Amino acid sequence: MNGGVEIIRFIGVDTPETHKPNTPVECYGPEAAAHTKDVISKFGKVRLQADRLDTNRDRYGRLLRYVYLPDGTLLDEQIIQQGYGFAYLSFPFSKKDQFAADQQAAQSARLRL
Repeated sequence: MNGGVEIIRFIGVDTPETHKPNTPVECYGPEAAAHTKDVISKFGKVRLQADRLDTNRDRYGRLLRYVYLPDGTLLDEQIIQQGYGFAYLSFPFSKKDQFAADQQAAQSARLRL
């Protein structure tokens, strides 16, 4: 962004930890990370979109964005729908109700997490 490298934090998604210092790798963390990397690498490019209700950055300075695949799929939502992550509902964002419903459906279907 503006010639610099940014670390992106998916809006509304919480996945198990894999890289947090002094924290063990959490159950299903490697699978969730591999899934996300595989999906993005298949497309090569993604579209990032801010949320009007959310702040631009989190407390760690990461850029908060929705991540869209070239086919229009919202990757944040797909991760929740397929059970690779949870809806992170601790702060306001415009897709909060949608992500909560996706999480409920994934839990009812007993998908992964």
